[in-house]
Amino acid sequence: MLSSIGFPGLILILITALVIFGPSKLPEIGKAVGSSLREFKKATNDMMNDNKDESSK
Repeated sequence: MLSSIGFPGLILILITALVIFGPSKLPEIGKAVGSSLREFKKATNDMMNDNKDESSK
């Protein structure tokens, strides 16, 4: 999905976010998104490991 955006689309999204949120809020938003993705990845890995443990019993 993200591969179809391309570099010009990514630049446009970044400029739009900069205009909407302002330069002072972008680091906070990036940090929040990063921590959310990290938690989601951890939860999915935990679920996958639980499923592997269940199927090996």
